[in-house]
Amino acid sequence: MKINFKKELGLALCCLSLSAVPLFAQNQERPNVIVIITDDQGYGDLGITGNPHVQTPVLDQLATESVRFNNFYVSPVCAPTRSSLLTGRYSLRTGVRDTYNGGAIMASNEVTIAEMLKQGGYTTGVFGKWHLGDNYPSRPSDQGFDESVIHLSGGMGQVGDITTYFKGDTSYFDPVLWHNNKQEAYEGYCSDIFTDQAIQFIENNKASPFFCYLSFNAPHTPLQVPDEYYQKYKDIDPASGFDGDDRPFPEMSEKDKEDARKIYAMVTNIDDNLGKLLKKLDELQLSKNTLVVFMTDNGPQQRRYVAGMRGRKGNVYQGGVRVPFYVKYPAAFAQNKDIETMSAHIDVLPTLAELCKVDLPQDRKIDGKSLLPLIQGKNVDWADRSLFFYWTRRYPELYYNMALQKDGYKLVGKTNYNAALEAFELFNLKSDPYEQNNLVLEDKAKATALKKELDGLYNELINSENLVNQPRIVVGNKAENPIFLNRNDAGGERGIWDQEEIYGTWKVSIAEGQYDIRMKFVKPLKAGGRLYLEANTLVKQQVNTQDNVDVLELKNVYLPNMDCELLAHYAVDRKHIMPFWVELEKVD
Repeated sequence: MKINFKKELGLALCCLSLSAVPLFAQNQERPNVIVIITDDQGYGDLGITGNPHVQTPVLDQLATESVRFNNFYVSPVCAPTRSSLLTGRYSLRTGVRDTYNGGAIMASNEVTIAEMLKQGGYTTGVFGKWHLGDNYPSRPSDQGFDESVIHLSGGMGQVGDITTYFKGDTSYFDPVLWHNNKQEAYEGYCSDIFTDQAIQFIENNKASPFFCYLSFNAPHTPLQVPDEYYQKYKDIDPASGFDGDDRPFPEMSEKDKEDARKIYAMVTNIDDNLGKLLKKLDELQLSKNTLVVFMTDNGPQQRRYVAGMRGRKGNVYQGGVRVPFYVKYPAAFAQNKDIETMSAHIDVLPTLAELCKVDLPQDRKIDGKSLLPLIQGKNVDWADRSLFFYWTRRYPELYYNMALQKDGYKLVGKTNYNAALEAFELFNLKSDPYEQNNLVLEDKAKATALKKELDGLYNELINSENLVNQPRIVVGNKAENPIFLNRNDAGGERGIWDQEEIYGTWKVSIAEGQYDIRMKFVKPLKAGGRLYLEANTLVKQQVNTQDNVDVLELKNVYLPNMDCELLAHYAVDRKHIMPFWVELEKVD
């Protein structure tokens, strides 16, 4: 059940003494909230963080007008970061454990920023990447968003995004997206579309407080960008321009360099789009009373400049988890301020709760802390605070790509579940921000203490209710009928993608009824095989007499009420071929 929050809101500005508080045009006391997050844009993919190549004048200016959190952390990959951002909780508590393999579905009992702010009268919208479940009851509309224009799964052009995958090299252009859960065709480049939709949402809701979650899928792969932006970078050498910089720098292959050119072009396109959005706030006289947050979801996927930090996306070293985080709120916050205190994605929800005067959920653990005292310049004692990082496919693997950071130290495990302490790495981030000097043999007491805390938190998180009882997709509910089950949400073998012969199932809860079922396959099928649908003890099969078809149907199939692992496959020539997607429509 969702938590019932108080509706009384009102921003108490009297305690904010860092700067004079000007009047603002919008006739309301509560701030509008815009959270902007980009995908796979690393700490070094900005001009203001020292990159000599990428052109980001809007973001650079935003940073100088913001409170900058210079030690801000996220998860090493996409879906875990997004679940933590929206709930204030470690992703494992929310049921999110992977980016696919059925592990990127957030439990519907989680309370998101959108739900929290809606209880205070906010209108809410999400534009771009969701990546927390493509089916009822885990879609944006099920998690507090009034308006949504999104792509499916982890990225456009990926297997879970059934409306763009087969577009191949043009998946980012003229896409079919999901507008309030219905397919809708759009013209243009994806980042332009998402920004334009966000601006329209702001215009439509300018008279009352709104929460706009602008979640770009760029510069994530596939690296597609309008040619006018690529032309700005086609002749640069992304590995040049660092003479005299003694920080570590990764070796870049020719492919890395070409990837960087495309990524910088995608980032500049985002920068231009954010310029449009901020200009619209000015035109609507909303800028002063709008809280704007900018962040990215993890480190860069490819090798390129990352301000000397070690590692990149998917890694628990700094390059994978430390990202820019800027907060601008002219009505209340000082401009151009640096904060060095360790902070993280889990802090955004409690910060917004305090700013917007809505209650936090009381029936669950919120891992984050409000950043407002830091912004206000108050003394806080966070010496006891720690952050936990991990990344492996499916579920966390004890001590493999796992870390705990606390009080300027970081313990990193890249080893076995039963490894001795000496197999770990210990870094003093204050004196060694690039994680080059392992101190584990020199300071065993510190390493032992951090390992003990890591053990305790790991054991707590892997026993989280939403992880042990993984979220199920609900089939046959009127909120989503028909329903498409895609490859991103299929579990089973590791690395399910677009292969033909692979084993995968969907964790579902089925409502009793008669169903028409369609299965789409990646490649056309031979006649003479059998199409199977299996759910618990129930098995339905029929011979296929059609040759060279890629969609097969089972009509009028009775399915009882049940929780099950739904298995679908086509058996022919001793092969078992998994569908690309399965559509189930309840017809009675």
